Amino acid sequence: MPSIVRITALAFSVLFASTVNADVNIFTDQLDGQFDASRYLSDNAYGFLPVPVIITDPAVEGGLGMMGLFFHESDEEKEARLAAMKDENNVNAIKSLMPPSVSAVMAAYTGNGSYFTGAMHMGFFKQGSIRYAGGVGYGDVSLDFYGFGDQNLPRPIEVNTKATMLIQSLKFKVGNSKFYVGPLQRYTNATIDIGSFDMMAVNAPIDFDAGLRGLLSSDVVTSGAGLTIDYDSRDNFYSPASGFKYSFNHLWFNEAIGSDRKYTLTELSGLNYFKINDKWRSALKVEVNYANAQEQLPTYATPGISLRGIPAARYQGKSVAVSELEIAYRLNLRWELSAFAGIGKASDSFADFSGSPSRVSRGVGFRYLIVRQYGFQMGVDIAKGPEDTVFYIQAGSAW
Repeated sequence: MPSIVRITALAFSVLFASTVNADVNIFTDQLDGQFDASRYLSDNAYGFLPVPVIITDPAVEGGLGMMGLFFHESDEEKEARLAAMKDENNVNAIKSLMPPSVSAVMAAYTGNGSYFTGAMHMGFFKQGSIRYAGGVGYGDVSLDFYGFGDQNLPRPIEVNTKATMLIQSLKFKVGNSKFYVGPLQRYTNATIDIGSFDMMAVNAPIDFDAGLRGLLSSDVVTSGAGLTIDYDSRDNFYSPASGFKYSFNHLWFNEAIGSDRKYTLTELSGLNYFKINDKWRSALKVEVNYANAQEQLPTYATPGISLRGIPAARYQGKSVAVSELEIAYRLNLRWELSAFAGIGKASDSFADFSGSPSRVSRGVGFRYLIVRQYGFQMGVDIAKGPEDTVFYIQAGSAW
């Protein structure tokens, strides 16, 4: 959820800004005469901003939506940020300043009839030493279900999930370090339905769980609480070129906090950015998710492979690991070209994980430095996965 706010807060503002009555010169950078939104953002830091949302994931057949963003800054924060942003020649003006707190409301509709609405807030307090991120939403989403881990159906089943969701975290900076620690909560109340279903019609394997119908057609609540630990040394909150961002989450789901399923969920992700020289940079993403459950989990609660080129929830399992490498070349101040490749594994048994098949994706992309003084880029990625070729409109980092 926080990434949605981070991704859209700056990049899509340019799309909207071009439709309002504003001096065209405000979108011309005095440094190089190129299109740039730094001055526009410096003059519109507080208030309301409509943001179009473009969904390209083939899992829901694409879609469109709208988000309304509300920016929050104290007078002191605004004055300090504006003073830095007014310096047209200071390319690092924003590095010492945290982004403003943002609230958002949104709604979207997709090509396969899915829709969702929600509200979220990302807040920074005491110069960023306290960080809150939370959101609540309702969705009616249909996704193809292919099976869990190594047991895949020859033909997918369409699963419809109607769910109310809540997620929130509160993180506190540890002294003068780059570590943040705090509590984490996730809650989902879902109705899952597959309608009419015939095992023979989809050629399901004989050893496939006979309780599949009950799992995919049920009312279920998953409620979890736990601990989150972050380490963040990235040089830029939006489009980093160097530094590291590591996150560890561990949640307990049980009856004591209202969950119908008892299990633990452990998530570890690492984003590594390396600036090789003024022209070249590289980045590496590693991610491991493990659900320790004695029973099968609902599809929405089961970890899945998250890679460019692979539709959402296409490969799921209780044990999931992903790695993605990206290499980028900077043509000039504004333009950058990149190539990337990733590999992921999903298994429903930790013991069988090493023998599970690898899912590989690869692709190319480009970025344009659209907000120079924030160091914020926007562009497009095209990725080829095992089955699909997918394009993504990217704002900020792809991760």
